[in-house]
Amino acid sequence: MLSADSLQKIDREVAKYPADQKQSAIMSALRIAQQEKGWLPNDVIAFVSEYLGMPAIAGLEVATFYNMYDLKPVGAHKLTVCTNLPCALSGGVEAAEYIKEKLGIGFNETTADGKFTLKEGECMGACGDAPVILDNNHRMCSRMDRTKIDALIAELSK
Repeated sequence: MLSADSLQKIDREVAKYPADQKQSAIMSALRIAQQEKGWLPNDVIAFVSEYLGMPAIAGLEVATFYNMYDLKPVGAHKLTVCTNLPCALSGGVEAAEYIKEKLGIGFNETTADGKFTLKEGECMGACGDAPVILDNNHRMCSRMDRTKIDALIAELSK
């Protein structure tokens, strides 16, 4: 279900916890699985959960609670825009509207070419750098005005 490389990465995460607490690695394991698969179908969540010795429903509970896990296919670049109050007051909503206009999609939609999915995000802990955009849960882009958004989309479109 997962590559040997991904299983090795999960094993490294498991090793951080006491032997009888393997399930503590569920968040990292789901992240690793999502990186490999691009999203988390139910059978992958079940596989990861069972690999960690926990019921599949427990893994599904984690995957559905946190918005960083994708339960449906997403574009090659998932752009998450923070629109919580501090970011909203500092241009987060305007940045999101500009991206919607530029890409021709709304929140939770993917461009026809499959390159971009747009998500509305919760606080990313970077209020002072607002507006912020997170690319694929790993790269945070700060102080995103129209010029920076244009540059980001151009870079990711290559």
